[in-house]
Amino acid sequence: MTTDDKTRTELEAAVFRRLVGHLRSRTDVQNIDLMNLAGFCRNCLSNWLKEEADAKGAAMTKDESREAVYGMPYETWKATHQGAASPEQLAAMKKSGGH
Repeated sequence: MTTDDKTRTELEAAVFRRLVGHLRSRTDVQNIDLMNLAGFCRNCLSNWLKEEADAKGAAMTKDESREAVYGMPYETWKATHQGAASPEQLAAMKKSGGH
């Protein structure tokens, strides 16, 4: 399949929105689990979004990029959905070199 740059960008943007929507619906999946299994988490996505905004000269704060990924203020998400990490999760993250 050959696509032009505009179509490719639109497809990639749609996939990003779908990924973010999926992560928003799976509040049972903790960021530490994502980090341990995949090497990235919701915070990584929000950081990448901010870095790309910065590179393009678009105004975006860290709070705004996190809200774009989480669908709510980050502190609200943490208070509502984030559980305490188990010793096993922390050990796995340390072993994998995650943040």
